[in-house]
Amino acid sequence: MAKNPRFLDRRLYKAGESLGELLIRPVHIFISRQVSGGILILIMAAIALVWANSAWSEWYELLWRTDFTVGARGRVLYKPLHFWINEGLMTLFFFVVGLEIKREVLIGELASFRKAVMPVTAAVGGMVAPALIYYLMNPSGTAVRGWAVPTATDIAFTVGVLTILGARVPRSLTVFLAALAIADDLGAVLVIALFYTTGISAFHLQVTGALLFMLVIINILGYRSPLPYLLVGCFVWLAVYLSGVHSTVAGILVALTIPARSKSDTDSFLSRAQTLLEEFRCAGPCGYSVYTNFRHQETVSQIEALCLAVVPPLLRIERLLGPWVVFVVVPVFALSNAGVHLDWDSFTTAFGSRPTLGVFLGLVLGKQIGIFSFSWIAINLGIAEKPAGASWLQIYGCAILCGIGFTMSIFIADLAFAQSVLLDLTKIGILSGSAVSLIFGLLVLYFSSHQVFPEEVSE
Repeated sequence: MAKNPRFLDRRLYKAGESLGELLIRPVHIFISRQVSGGILILIMAAIALVWANSAWSEWYELLWRTDFTVGARGRVLYKPLHFWINEGLMTLFFFVVGLEIKREVLIGELASFRKAVMPVTAAVGGMVAPALIYYLMNPSGTAVRGWAVPTATDIAFTVGVLTILGARVPRSLTVFLAALAIADDLGAVLVIALFYTTGISAFHLQVTGALLFMLVIINILGYRSPLPYLLVGCFVWLAVYLSGVHSTVAGILVALTIPARSKSDTDSFLSRAQTLLEEFRCAGPCGYSVYTNFRHQETVSQIEALCLAVVPPLLRIERLLGPWVVFVVVPVFALSNAGVHLDWDSFTTAFGSRPTLGVFLGLVLGKQIGIFSFSWIAINLGIAEKPAGASWLQIYGCAILCGIGFTMSIFIADLAFAQSVLLDLTKIGILSGSAVSLIFGLLVLYFSSHQVFPEEVSE
C-alpha cells in the first residue's frame, strides 16, 4: 500500500502506519473528543425510546427487572438489574465526579475564591430558580418530591455540545461552563444526601465514618497505590447503602480521600529520569525492539515505574475510569432509564400535568434565568470576573445550554418517583426540556459568535 494515498484524510493518517493502526485511529479520535460522550448518550437514549415503544417493549421492561445476586454464604443482595445500574454503576459516575470536584478545588477553577465565585454563584442560581418554578407549580402532594429534578445539569452533554462550536467560542467560556457543571454536580449530591434519604441507620453511618477515617489514615501514611482505596471503597458503598443514604454518595466520599499528591516531586523525577535515559543510551546499540536487550528492558521498566510514581493517584484513577464512565456507565444508564412510552395521548397527558410542566419550565426557563441573573449580579457587584473574551449573549447561551438535565435529572427523578406513575411524566418533561435547551442554546451560541479565536485552534 502506498504510504500516503490521496483518498485518505491526512488528519486520520500518519506515514508508516499499519493497516490495523489506520483502521483503529478514527475510533481513538472519536473517544478523545468531549462531544463523543454526548453523542453516545443520545444514541442510547434514542434506542431506549424506540425499544420502549416497539413491539418488544415488554422485553425492555423485563430486562431491567431481571434479578441479580451479589454476595456469598447467605449474605447477599438480591436486586434487579436496574438497581445495579442506578446504585452500582452510577456510583462510579459519582466517584469520577468526586475526583473532578477535588481536582478543581485544589488546582482548578474552584481553587480560589476569585476563581470559584463565578461558577459557584451561577450554579446556585441554576438550582434555586428551577426548584422555585417547579415548587410554585407543585406546592403539595406527592409531586412536590420532584422539586430537585430540574435543578441538575448534565456535564457530559453541556461541555460536549459547547465543543461542537470549537474555536467560535473562547476557551474561557468552556472553562466557566465546566466549572459551573461541576459545582452543580456537587449541589446535586448534597440534595440527594439531604433530601432523598429515608430510614437512617446510625450504626451503619458510624461504620461508614470509621471506613472513611481508615482511608484518610492510609492517605496520611503515604500509600499511593489505588488498590486499598478501591477495596475499602467497596465496603464504604455497602455501609452507605445499609445506612439509608443513597449509595451513590459513597462514590463522592471515597473520591475525596484519594491522594492528590504523587510519591516524587518534579526535581527528583527530572534527576532520576535523566540518569535512566543515560543508562538506556549506554546499554548498547538500539535496534528494532528493546526485547533483544535485557539492560534496555530493565531501564524501560524503571522509567515506567518512575512515571507512575510522579502521577498523583487522583489523576491516574480519573484518567483510567473517565472513559469507562463516559462511554459505558452513562450510556448504559441512559439505555435503562430513558425508555418512556410515547404516543400522542401520553404526550398530551404529560404536558397537561403539573409535574411535567414544572420540570420542563424549570429546565428551559429556570436554568437560564437563574444562571444568567446570578452571574450578572456577581459580576456587577465586583466579586466575580466575566470570562475573558466572552460576551453577555454567549454567557446567556451557556445558561440556556445548562437546561440539558438528562442524566442527573433522570437519576433524581428515579429517586423522587420510583415505582410511581409520575416517573414517566417527569421523564417526558426532562427529555423535552433537555432537547429544547440543547437546540436553543446551540443556536444562541452559534449566532452570538462573530469571530474565530485563532489561539484556541489546535491541530
